[in-house]
Formats: sequence, C-alpha cells, structure tokens
Amino acid sequence: MNCIQIPIFFMRVICPYVPLLSSLLLWRCGPFQMGDWLKWALVSVVQFVIGKRFYVAAGRALRNGSTNMDVLVALGTSASYFYSVCALLYGAVTGFQSPTYFETSSMLITFVLLGKYLECLAKGKTSDAIKKLVELAPATALLVVKDKGGRCIGEREIDSLLIQPSDTLKVLPGTKVPADGVVVWGSSYINESMVTGESVPVLKEVSSSVIGGTMNLHGALHIKATKVGSDAVLSQIISLVETAQMSKAPIQKFADYVASIFVPIVVGLSLVTFFSWYISGILGAYPEEWLPKNGTYFVFSLMFSISVVVIACPCALGLATPTAVMVATGVGANNGVLIKGGEALERAQKIKYVIFDKTGTLTQGKASVTDAKVFTGMGRGEFLRWVASAEASSEHPLAKAIVEYARHYHFFDEPSATSQTPSRESTVSGWLLDVSDFLALPGRGVKCFVDGKQVLVGNRKLMTESGIAIPDQVEHFVVKLEESAKTGVLVAFDDKIIGVLGIADPLKREAAVVIEGLLKMGVKPVMVTGDNWRTARAVAKEVGIQDVRAEVMPAGKADVIRLFQKDGSIVSMVGDGINDSPALAAADIGMAIGAGTDIAIEAADYVLMRNNLEDVITAIDLSRKTFTRIRLNYIFAMAYNVIAIPIAAGALFPSLGIMLPPWVAGACMALSSVSVVCSSLLLRRYRKPRLTTILEITAE
Repeated sequence: MNCIQIPIFFMRVICPYVPLLSSLLLWRCGPFQMGDWLKWALVSVVQFVIGKRFYVAAGRALRNGSTNMDVLVALGTSASYFYSVCALLYGAVTGFQSPTYFETSSMLITFVLLGKYLECLAKGKTSDAIKKLVELAPATALLVVKDKGGRCIGEREIDSLLIQPSDTLKVLPGTKVPADGVVVWGSSYINESMVTGESVPVLKEVSSSVIGGTMNLHGALHIKATKVGSDAVLSQIISLVETAQMSKAPIQKFADYVASIFVPIVVGLSLVTFFSWYISGILGAYPEEWLPKNGTYFVFSLMFSISVVVIACPCALGLATPTAVMVATGVGANNGVLIKGGEALERAQKIKYVIFDKTGTLTQGKASVTDAKVFTGMGRGEFLRWVASAEASSEHPLAKAIVEYARHYHFFDEPSATSQTPSRESTVSGWLLDVSDFLALPGRGVKCFVDGKQVLVGNRKLMTESGIAIPDQVEHFVVKLEESAKTGVLVAFDDKIIGVLGIADPLKREAAVVIEGLLKMGVKPVMVTGDNWRTARAVAKEVGIQDVRAEVMPAGKADVIRLFQKDGSIVSMVGDGINDSPALAAADIGMAIGAGTDIAIEAADYVLMRNNLEDVITAIDLSRKTFTRIRLNYIFAMAYNVIAIPIAAGALFPSLGIMLPPWVAGACMALSSVSVVCSSLLLRRYRKPRLTTILEITAE
C-alpha cells in the first residue's frame, strides 16, 4: 500500500490548523515554499516509484496496440502531476501563485492500489476450496515395515511426500488416509465427504479402494498405496480446480472487447469535457465565481477532464466474469462437482438435452444374477462353471456379476450331467476352466475357447452374427426377462444355445425424481444404451424417460450425440467415464459420474465425484445461477459508468453544484470494482437443490 500518502494527507488536512507546522510549511526556501518542496518530493516518489507499475503496464498495452485501465490511470495521474509541476514553476518565475494538485495525483494512485488490494482480498476468498483441498492431505504417514518374506516387523512414521507406490501404510482410527490405495487388511467406515461430497460414511473392507485425504472413522486399516503425488485423486482435483479458475469463459471475450474500445472512447470524452468547459468559460457561458480560488478556466476544465478519465476505468467490467467463475468453480468443488473451466461452465447453462447411459448411471452399476436357466441336460453347477470361466477375463460389469454368482454357487457337490463337459481335473484357479483365444466384442459379449471348445456368452446380436439359431422357448424366456427390466444373457456351447442368465441392475433411488426435475428445468432427458430394446424401454418407463435409443455400440453413442447437435442444441452426456469416453468427448458437456477416474477427468468437462444423479441437476443449476450473476455484474458495471461519467464531467454542477474532484472519482472507481467482486462472492452462499425440492426448480 501507499504509506507516503499519510504525510501528504497530514500536510493538507492537519498542518494548516497547527500554527508552528503551518508557518514551517509556508517558510520560503529558494523559489518555493517548504510545503511545495515536500509535496513535490513525496508525490514524485508516489508517481514514479509506487506508480511505476501503471506506466509499465500502460506502455506494454500501447505497444501491443490495445488499451486498458492502466492507460487511464497513467493519463489521469500524469495530467494532475505535470500540471502541478508546471503551475509551481510558473509561479516561481512570474510570482503568480496558481493552485497545485499534487494531492490529487497521489490520492488517485492510493485509491487505485487500495481497490486492487481489496480485490485481492475478495478474490482470495474464492480460492478457499483449493486451500481446503490442500489441507486435506496429511503431513505424515505410518509406514508398515516388512521383511523379505513379507511379514510385518515394525512401523515407522514418514513424511507423506516420501510415500511410494506399493508401500503398505497403517491408518489409525481418527486419522486421514495418506494416499490413494487399496485396503489389504482390516475394515472401517471412511468419511469421504471432503472429497466426494457424500456425507454418509462408506464401508471399506479388503480390496476396497480408498482416497487420500479422507478420514478413517473406526477401525485400523492397512492399505497398499497405488497412486501418489500428482497421480492421486486429490492432486488431480486441486489441479482441475486451479485450471478452471484461471480459464476464461467465452463471455469474457466480450468484456475484453468492450474494454479495448471503451478506453479510447473515455479519452475522447475526457477531451470533449475539457474543451467544452474551457471554451464555455472563455466565452463567458458561466460566471468566474465557479472557479476555485486563484484558479483559471484551464485548471477548472482540467479537473473535470481528469475525473472523467479516472472514474471511467473499466476495472469492474474486467472483473465481472473471472471473479464469478472463480467462485463458482470453488463452490462446485465443495459440492463434489468438478468443473474443467469457464467455457464448460458457460455452456452448461444452455443444455437442451441430457443423454444418460444406463448401466452405472441410471442404475446402481451393481448388477446381480437373478435367473439362471439351462435348456439342455447340463447341470446348473457345470453350466455356471463354463460361463464363469468364459467371463472371468472380461471387465464388463455384467461379466463380474456372473463370475460372482457362480463363485457363490456350490456346484462342486452337483454331479456332472453330461459326458460333453470337461472333467474336474482340468480346472485351474481352484474351480475355473482353462480359457484360450478370449475375445471381447463390445456391445455383443465374449467369445472364447474353454478346454478347446468354443463358448459364446452375450446377446442376440452375437448369436445371430455367429449363425446360431435361437429356439422359441429360449426366445420366450429372454423376452420375459427383458419385460421385467432385466438383461438376458445367452450362452452357447459348440454352436448350440444351452442356457440363459437373467441379470438385474437396480435403478438408483433418485433417478426418477432427477429425470422429472430436468423436465421441469426445460431439459429433455434421453437414454442411450447398448442393451436390447425391451429392457431399455422398461428401464426408461420406470424413470420417466420418453426418448430411448437402444442396442447402440459404444462408438455409436457419439453418433447419437451428433444427431442431437445438428440443430445447434447444446447436448450433455452423462456416463461412467470409461466405456462412455468417446461420447463424453463428443458431447458439448461431458459429465462423468463416479469417483473421478483418469479417463473421466480426461474426457469429461464435469466430473461428478459422487455416484449420484442429483449432481447433474447441481451442475446445470450452478451454471445458470453463475451466469445470472455475471450478467448482473455487467449490468451493474455498465450502469455505473453510464451514471458516473456525466456526473464526473460536471453535468450536475450548474444546477446542483455537485463536482467530483479527481481523488473522489478515484475512490468511486475503486469501490465499483470491489462491489462487483463482492457481488460475485454472493455465489458462495449457493446451496445445491435438494432431492425434495428439485421438482420446484423452473427454467430461468
């Protein structure tokens, strides 16, 4: 800040009322009074040392062929300073003492710097989300020391920065998880709300993944570190929020353009103001009594001109968008909604269609086998054994559900019902059979050889493409499953269908309400899935979606999105961020549901850290409220200039005697910038719509 302004202010306000100090300042020292020497020296330091930044920035802008607020500050303060120097020198030569305005120059710079300081304080509050995230990471960790045989022989406290992947760490109750990892021993409930926004503690057992920075509530855990440093989820979140806060929204380009043409206009208005008052005074259009003591028409006009330059600085206009974007991205992070940047935030307010994936998005993603029917003489146990062996190499959620179901089925007690099945002596991994030539066919199923025999597990399309006929009784059973919102998985052995599995994936409890909430907001929901039409329609009917696209391959989802984009509509895709990554990238706004995998963060514009559809509503609602606030900021900033410039130019002086000295204009300019920042900070009071009130949301 400008501490030199204190003695200048003291000399102007206090000293005239203290006889000793007043006489000292009036004491003539050479051609000038002592007060003039002191003010000139002190203000020169303010103008060219403290105010150097404005000259540097203004020069840089002019060299680049543009103008900004620094140009206006440099013009206004220089006019005041150099006029005062000329008046002082003219008085020394002629003996005619003209008033000087050194205080105006120093006070202008002081108020501009005060405004910048207050802006920094206000904008600093917008980074609270990042500070809170950084503070989540614990400083130390408890390393489990093992011998060469892998046995635990001790514990050692280490700095968290020294954690390496594969290290085994002990997490005590009431302490934070030091790194991303997998539980290898123990069970406990962990509070992940500070990262995901989910308030309910999550049970963690062996093989469960944990996120660094979350709080262990109950039992002790041993975790194996998997991601450390910049690869950790917490670090990626912090990086994402920082990038978003530094990015520009497209609407900011409009503000930059307005500012670039506004400055030359202001300079022109300043010159018009000066010549209007000066020529009017010379022509006798207003009385000499209006002039300040010992003042001239030139000085009188110059003060109005400088006030126009200073009060019209477009600082508030330039702050309207970036401050709101910074606050919004921070608020989003606090609510588990990570926004990749201002552009994504701006586009989300205009979303017309939200396209949902089915599995893991509208449904819980925890598929379970509900039916298993064999249409040949093969025993159920052997049937499940064959299917599980084929699906064990697949990463698809349905495949994992089949393997898990078979694992819990006690088929070893069931005698082999057919001579075609391989003997138990050929099993590997305890109970699975040998598999070769495994091939995953996206949107169809899997094909492989089990002990030299071909096995196909998948949908009708896979069977049809493989030339396998589907018997009527099998088709009838599959139709019944699909009409019950279940997925029918056909199993063929040596070109003959031998059985069907029915798999159900329960809908998320909030799905139907969120869909209705989107409709109330004027957003049309669409479901796109690779599942069959009957299952897709049954699920869509249950949640209230009218527009359904089924039997769509992963790559085809991107084509569906482009179809909706043809008329210029803004389309959002909500998926799990893995097999939906092409669609997430093709959409105008990609929203990845889940714990924020690398692929989700890379492909999506929004990462919804909680596995909760309510956050889709939150993302759109936050975007709309943010840009409502930005528009209000612009209206406020422009209205301020429309009102303030005529007053600064002296429009009210003839009738009301109201005049804004340049230093008052500088104070008003600084306060206008701070007021815009404070307006943006009101977004910190944002509360996401709750499930019970989503239906009350209306489109803005």
